[in-house]
Amino acid sequence: MRFLPLILRNLGRNKLRTGLTGAAIGLAVLLVCFFLTMPAGIDVFLSQIASNVRVSVHHKGGLVYQMPFAYVNKIRSVPGVVGADGVTWFGGAFEEAGHVTFPSFAVEPEHVGAVWPDYHIDPAALDRFRRFRDGAIVGRQTMEKYGWKIGQEISLRSTIWPVTLTFRIVGEIPNARSPLFWFQREYLAQAMQARNWTLDIVGIVWVRIADPALVDGVMAKLDAMFRNSPAETAAETEKSFFASFFGSLQGFVTIILLVTGLVALCVLFIAANTASMAVRERAREIAVLRAIGFGRRLIFGTLVAESTLLATVAGGSGALLTYAFTAGVKAAAGGWSTQLGPLAGFLVSPAIVGEGMALAVVVGLIAGIAPAYGAAQKPVATILREVF
Repeated sequence: MRFLPLILRNLGRNKLRTGLTGAAIGLAVLLVCFFLTMPAGIDVFLSQIASNVRVSVHHKGGLVYQMPFAYVNKIRSVPGVVGADGVTWFGGAFEEAGHVTFPSFAVEPEHVGAVWPDYHIDPAALDRFRRFRDGAIVGRQTMEKYGWKIGQEISLRSTIWPVTLTFRIVGEIPNARSPLFWFQREYLAQAMQARNWTLDIVGIVWVRIADPALVDGVMAKLDAMFRNSPAETAAETEKSFFASFFGSLQGFVTIILLVTGLVALCVLFIAANTASMAVRERAREIAVLRAIGFGRRLIFGTLVAESTLLATVAGGSGALLTYAFTAGVKAAAGGWSTQLGPLAGFLVSPAIVGEGMALAVVVGLIAGIAPAYGAAQKPVATILREVF
């Protein structure tokens, strides 16, 4: 600690250069931490929306293939299954352009509460959903997007089935990020029956299992039950199911990580250049210190400590400022971004701040080692001849 005042005085010799270098390091670390919050947002988002006891059962060939609706009752008979609900994609278009802007599904209303208890849907809304054939339960995100209210009637034109159905909104899913639109499967079945079409297929069967310890065993039983049938199944956890939909984001995440690495490399070069300039400017001073008895290790340690202290303070400040920066970005973006999806979570965790501070320390050490080693190892006579 007795050399700390000397280190601080050396850093204060050229305050402008020290300030600019510190600002560059702090900004770079802030950007690195900010970029790291985006990939981390996917895992956090999946953990928030996915239950550890709910699994999806779909056709082994993919979601575009359908399964017989009879599978649903067979799945309910498997030990360990608390509830199962067959879900069929409707592809309802609401806007004039005719595009599907939110997911709409035909479900079995009497099983919604058993399969999705964590959605905390009002029991009164579930009761209305069961009683009204044209009833619909809608996620809060979609409700707010279109300004819908409970009791309002809306019409959806299906892009899959040759029908246009009118629904009465009887409840909502109280989640600000939920875009879902659920309605009675029987309503769709009757509409198709009027067109001489029997609705005897299902796209996905969502299953809730009694205990997390039973999940793997039940999924194996479900797949074994339909093995060698015309429509073999693939059961997977809810987290795995939703993660597959974010596969298109993985390339973007890779680009983010590459940019993060380039930013870290740039800040390393900035710090190394500053440390080299500081050592060159003080060559005469270093020569005098060596001549009056200061050892190589002391000179080396002092120079490395200067660059490390500067990078650590600046980088630590940048890492901590990530909290304020991400809050500002969220406020400017208006909260949840439907374009970025889970990448817009911008969740700054202590681990990310720790990684930013560790990066700052490493940058300071690496940037200071090379010039400090050269100055400490150079013979005193050589230095004196160069500067005098």
